[in-house]
Amino acid sequence: MPTSITQYKLLMPARLCHTVVRRITFICCACMMFACNGTSQPQQPSKTIHPTISTPQKIFTNKHKVIHVLVALCDNLHQGIEQVPKGIGNGQDPATNLYWGCDYGVKAFFKNLTAWKLAATIKNPAPHILERCIFTQPAVKTYMVADAYDGAYIKNTMADFCNASAGAANGTVVFGADTLGILGNANMIAYIGHEGLMDVSLDSVPPKRDTRKRDAIILACESKQYWARILHNTGAKPLLWTTELMCPEAYTLDAAITGWLNKETDAQIHLRASAAYSKYQKCSLRAAAVLLATGY
Repeated sequence: MPTSITQYKLLMPARLCHTVVRRITFICCACMMFACNGTSQPQQPSKTIHPTISTPQKIFTNKHKVIHVLVALCDNLHQGIEQVPKGIGNGQDPATNLYWGCDYGVKAFFKNLTAWKLAATIKNPAPHILERCIFTQPAVKTYMVADAYDGAYIKNTMADFCNASAGAANGTVVFGADTLGILGNANMIAYIGHEGLMDVSLDSVPPKRDTRKRDAIILACESKQYWARILHNTGAKPLLWTTELMCPEAYTLDAAITGWLNKETDAQIHLRASAAYSKYQKCSLRAAAVLLATGY
């Protein structure tokens, strides 16, 4: 039984592929949006939940721009979501996961972009992180570190993002001759996945720890409603977040990052991201622009 949209493409006649994949994509997107209703009760893992990095580390200044993307893998068993197909809803298997290995997942989508090069893949680089990908964009001297968190530890993912947005959790990754500042040391941080704050609350929200400016993207359902108070406290700037149920797929992230790297205004970045969402979701630009938001 195929477990991803890509596998369906490989198994069907070419003349049927486009129609069927569109239907599968629609079903998956509908599942994602309904999932954010949070009607199902998540089964919490037996281990105690705590942030992956719980104490501040040395502040590091990047020589090049670094983007750190934290992805909470879609998980039927451990998140308060409506069930999606088993293969794409296995939060312990990044390869076929909806938010990572599927066509519009972070790893798969950025791997297929000509502007980005997948330079390294690291398995289990830290507790609860199943896979880390390091992408490079040499033309603009930029790195993107993307982490696939075990879906059972979505609270860890959100806690790490929250602490990073305040500069309360900082880290580095050695990549060849370069050292990359991640978490609070990154120039931009992003959270992708289910809106876990519909189901649980963070244990604490740290105040801003330094004078650094941090841009934040949160692609999860109704993220502005759930994260506004938190980002006010941590001091991060909400470059892009959402006002309604949505599909947190990688094309929106790519559009926002492209605008950010081009030094576009917040309004221009919002429009660019809205256009991408409109294109892939086949909705009006006006609807996409209402769904996505920038600033408070």
